[in-house]
Amino acid sequence: MAQTEPLKGTELIDCAKACANLGLKQAAENCGYGEDLDGFKTNLQQAGDRMGIHINDLSDLVTPQQQVKQGRGIEIAPDSKDSL
Repeated sequence: MAQTEPLKGTELIDCAKACANLGLKQAAENCGYGEDLDGFKTNLQQAGDRMGIHINDLSDLVTPQQQVKQGRGIEIAPDSKDSL
């Protein structure tokens, strides 16, 4: 669900991370920035800088788990805890 007010700080990073696999336009809209992609990217980078996280691009927030779910890899795990 899209926000009516643009998110800031950790809320923005959390939202952007959750939407990162949807693409820049959809993430910006969901985080309350609508069509303002430049404002979204700028505020996201500033929020990251304040937290000590270097965010160059939205794809920096895509986790390995999201990549696996998107088919960009495979998950390798034992069949059970006994077969570790």
